[in-house]
Amino acid sequence: MKTKSGQIVLRQPLQAHRTGERTDMAEPTPPDNPGTGSAARKRSGRRRPTIPVYGAIDLGTNNCRMLLAQRTSSGFQVIDAFSRVVRLGEGLNAHGVLSEGAMDRAVDALRVCADKLGRHAQIRHRAIATQACREATNGVEFLERVKAETGIAFDLITPEEEARLALHGCLDLLDEGKDAALVIDIGGGSTELSWVDLAAWRERGGLQSGGRPPVRSWSSTPVGVVTLAERFPEREDREAWYQDMKSYARQLMKTPRGARSMRSLFSEGRAHLVGTSGTVTSIAGVHLRLPRYERAKVDGLWMSCAEAEAACTRLRVLDLAGRSKEPTIGHDRAELVLAGCAIYEAVAELWPAENLRVGDRGLREGLLLNLMRRNKSRRRKKKSPGETST
Repeated sequence: MKTKSGQIVLRQPLQAHRTGERTDMAEPTPPDNPGTGSAARKRSGRRRPTIPVYGAIDLGTNNCRMLLAQRTSSGFQVIDAFSRVVRLGEGLNAHGVLSEGAMDRAVDALRVCADKLGRHAQIRHRAIATQACREATNGVEFLERVKAETGIAFDLITPEEEARLALHGCLDLLDEGKDAALVIDIGGGSTELSWVDLAAWRERGGLQSGGRPPVRSWSSTPVGVVTLAERFPEREDREAWYQDMKSYARQLMKTPRGARSMRSLFSEGRAHLVGTSGTVTSIAGVHLRLPRYERAKVDGLWMSCAEAEAACTRLRVLDLAGRSKEPTIGHDRAELVLAGCAIYEAVAELWPAENLRVGDRGLREGLLLNLMRRNKSRRRKKKSPGETST
């Protein structure tokens, strides 16, 4: 939610509109409040301390995204944001390497990120790369090129860390009244699932305790919207084509041992789903029939799984031109959204629940919260036992 002072707390950590068109999205830094500029410093006779800035960059198979934020008492306030469709994983399925064109697009986007990072004197950031760079034989070589040309050093994270970060970005979307949740993060090249024990978290104090819920199991399936759409080019027999995509995604999804004991919680209505990807926010936008994408109406939305299925059905009867005309889809997402719907429905059929919670957030928010939490812990360790804050 947004407070009167303009702070954004955890419930909605980023106020940005998302469309299906290829655009750069950036939010200007809010103007200084009266009395906080150089004139105020002259009057007080001393310079105010610089407020640290935290940055998170997520280079995925389809998008390059960045958030810059400052810590607040209740979460963080976003001061700048950037997102660009780069399609880094384009053609990876067929050739096993990142193409020159895809790498050039990603580097161009990351130059913008580097410029934004360079505007802040005191900044801590982390940049991560995911499935496309993990899978490509030239993925590590590409990240070395990125560092040489932009100065940004990337961590090539594991699927397990990717799942964990997606979960950390949406903790306040979990319903502590339920006993379990399945967090679904559908990316461009992979899909991460996390099975969360809400009953144990509730006993520990839940979200208010500041602790994180136990993850009983997680999985990463090497299928995402880009890889699935490339493997199954759109056909005229759209229904059969869609079912082929869903069947393929379902066959790849294995149930890890730790998740098997939680099946009864889903069949008994004691669990819910959480979707953190662009696929799920697109489904929500179609369900709400929004004239344009509005994050404030989508992030945190509760939908019944029947409503989500109905939105998927509405999309799959449309051809590419029809999907492009959907206000919350647009041209770029029109090519990929049905692949995402097929993956979502495959998961929902394997793990049936009554309700789905929608989150317009993910890895970047998880990165930011981890950076801020780590910095806070370090400050505490530096204090001597008898030291107090001034």
